[in-house]
Amino acid sequence: MAMKGFTRKFKPLEILTEEQVEAIHRGILDVLEETGVRVEHERALKLFEKNGCKVDYDEKRVRIPSYLAEECLRRCPSSFIVKARDSKNNLRIGGNTLYFGQSVGLRTVDLDTWEARSATLKEHNDAIRVLDALDNLHQLVGWELYTDMEAVPPWMAPLEGLASAIRNSTKLQTINYLGDVFAIKMAKAVGIDLLVVFDAAPPLTYYSDPCEAVFNFIEAGFPVIANTGSVMGGTSPATIAGSMISTSAEVMTGLVLAQLIKPGVGVVAGNFTMPMDMQRGHPAFGAVGQALHLAMFNQVWRSYRVPTFSVTGYESSKKTDFQCGYEKALGTLIAALSGANLIEFQGCVHGELTYHPVQSVLDDDIAGWIGRFVEGVEVSDETLAIDLIEQVGPIPGYFLNKEHTRNWWKRE
Repeated sequence: MAMKGFTRKFKPLEILTEEQVEAIHRGILDVLEETGVRVEHERALKLFEKNGCKVDYDEKRVRIPSYLAEECLRRCPSSFIVKARDSKNNLRIGGNTLYFGQSVGLRTVDLDTWEARSATLKEHNDAIRVLDALDNLHQLVGWELYTDMEAVPPWMAPLEGLASAIRNSTKLQTINYLGDVFAIKMAKAVGIDLLVVFDAAPPLTYYSDPCEAVFNFIEAGFPVIANTGSVMGGTSPATIAGSMISTSAEVMTGLVLAQLIKPGVGVVAGNFTMPMDMQRGHPAFGAVGQALHLAMFNQVWRSYRVPTFSVTGYESSKKTDFQCGYEKALGTLIAALSGANLIEFQGCVHGELTYHPVQSVLDDDIAGWIGRFVEGVEVSDETLAIDLIEQVGPIPGYFLNKEHTRNWWKRE
């Protein structure tokens, strides 16, 4: 049993030719085999070496042969179920199904002055309850909904967030890799799965903490999101195609590590890449380059039959306004059309800096609009309504009082 989500009923958007997809694939394999990736974790290095990778222990550099990367891609399931606290909220991730999860923020924001401040634990709990009630919100990132909370030490904020989310919602929990030992204990205590994001550090590096955590989470039986978040022109090439190569090489390294730990484990390919605002030196949240990168990424990873995770819920505006709405909505629409299986979207007000439940309610309406669009149009004898059109004819005929209208207007 799994939550329905939205089913994409038409061919996803493709912006690359078959030749371009193949060129990107070859480029990813070249980087993995020739340049390699720095992995700062002894156990991971030994596991890579045991499976045929060239490992330089002095530089902590792993070079992954093409055959191993492609074999690990084949091991990945194209879809898999993740258990929530209530079985009706389980998710089957993959295929043509689209699910939404909320974005996060360091702090809350005052809706009158737009000043940011630390959230209280009560505000965190209340925000989780709002998310649990949203119709188009399928997974929670309660782990880091707010990471600056009054009277909560910073190192405890993720664990307090996860505990709050488990208590106040029956939806699936998506978490980061911090505090892995305690997160696993909480999940086991209540009989749920965790969908775990572990991140590369662009360019082409994995630090020890996410590597250690991914061993622990996978050995505990949980699926993972191999994620990266480069900034084009800063931590990846300025060109969208070049950034696609480096970010995908980072994600592929995480995928290979996951499959070497446990062949067949569920892996989602994650992408939080965007251009740099060269005038100000920060990520250009909501820029068109981010949407193009996501569309490319989703197309390439769909060709691998690996589910994808797109982060689109962050924008550059500091308040709920026109800029906030269009930057979030357009990028999210492109991610949905291009085949994303999970989209992190509802709730953020400014970058990753502020979050508010009112914004999550507004964004949920956008998510419903986008979800309805990807479900497409049903074409059948009944929906074509040719006999009905014949029956009603021209003016003064009308359709308001017809049984067909009563049956179909809300669904359509």
